[in-house]
Order: sequence, then C-alpha cells, then structure tokens
Amino acid sequence: MNSKYIDLSPSLLAKAELHFKHFRLWTEEEREASLQEALAQLDELKDIWVFGYASLIWRPEFDYVENRRCVIQGYHRSLCLWSSVNRGTPERPGLVFGLAESGHCEGAVYKLPNEDLLNTMRRLWKREMPNSSYIPMWLDCETSEGTVKALAFVMDPDDYSYVGDLSPEETLHVVLGATGIYGPCTEYVLETADALKEANIDDPELYHLADLIRQHL
Repeated sequence: MNSKYIDLSPSLLAKAELHFKHFRLWTEEEREASLQEALAQLDELKDIWVFGYASLIWRPEFDYVENRRCVIQGYHRSLCLWSSVNRGTPERPGLVFGLAESGHCEGAVYKLPNEDLLNTMRRLWKREMPNSSYIPMWLDCETSEGTVKALAFVMDPDDYSYVGDLSPEETLHVVLGATGIYGPCTEYVLETADALKEANIDDPELYHLADLIRQHL
C-alpha cells in the first residue's frame, strides 16, 4: 500500500495497511466449503430464513416468500469492516457494515423459497462471503410472530478487515473519501439509512451519520 495517498490518522492508517497486507479473496472451493459447513448445521435444506441488517434490506438480490421485521440480541450494526474493493480502494479503503458483538440489532428476516435453494445460497455466498471477514451463524431473530432461526453474517473480530469501533469523526472521514467498484461509500451508507427509515427500523447513530454526510455532499 502506498500510504502517501491516504489522509487517515496514523492509527487508522496502520489498521488499513494491516488489512491490505493480509487481504485476499477466497477461491470458489473455499467459498463452497464455507457454504457446506454452514448448511451442515441444518437438519434439512428447506425453510431457510436470512437476516438482513444493511444492504440486504435495500438490495436483497434473491426472491423470498415472506419477510418480517425482527431484532437479534448480542450484536449491533456497525461500520466496522474495511472495503478495499466494493466501496473503496487499497489506497483509500471505505467501510461497510458488519454485525459486531454487544447490544442488539433491528433488521428484517427473509424466508427463501425452497425451489432451487442450494443455488440461491451459492449466489448469496458469492455476494456476502468473498473472503473470511464474516462468520455465517444461525441466530435467533425475534419477530412479532415468534422467534425464527436465521442465517446472519457476523463480523469476525479477529479478521484483519475488522476496523473496530471508530469515533463518529473517524467514520465520517473514511466514508466521505472512499469510492469502489460499486460506487461511493457515502451512497452505500445513505442507501442503508434510507431503507431502514422506510422500514421503520430504529438506528439513531446511523441516521445522525447520514445527516452529516448530506451536509458535506
């Protein structure tokens, strides 16, 4: 990484350089092995729910037969994951959301159709599991119609892509300066905030960040 192109603080720069040093995409074989390991925890391949807490809210990219608002305990939505491809570059990484430990998270669960389910899961894995940053977990999601166990992609706190908790000022600084192959990091954050608001999902910190971003754009 050529650090002269990054106007981050020394501590953030060190984290970004560590991420870039160790970052690599999984092979198809590694991704398939991860998928099969997750599916092996199920009794059978049917009636699968998926938990969405960020871009899956506004761009799920899969068909579903039912969706519900829900809450999971023990994790919170956080811009804690470096993005050096989708929403940033190695020289100026951006941030994307992960489920970080502690607190709770409001989101939505989607029930997938049982037809062609394995291929649906493979497409989902290609999108959400390009490398080892997330840990696929089956978590209890509390809905108004009862608790369902759903697949959630949880941040691995030991992964080099994990940024940790940043101050609001640091988060804003990183988000404003990053753009990747899918577009500006600001767009990603604003799309998520708007989708959560439309779904009546509460996240005051994210809404405050979105207001700050709009002030700077």
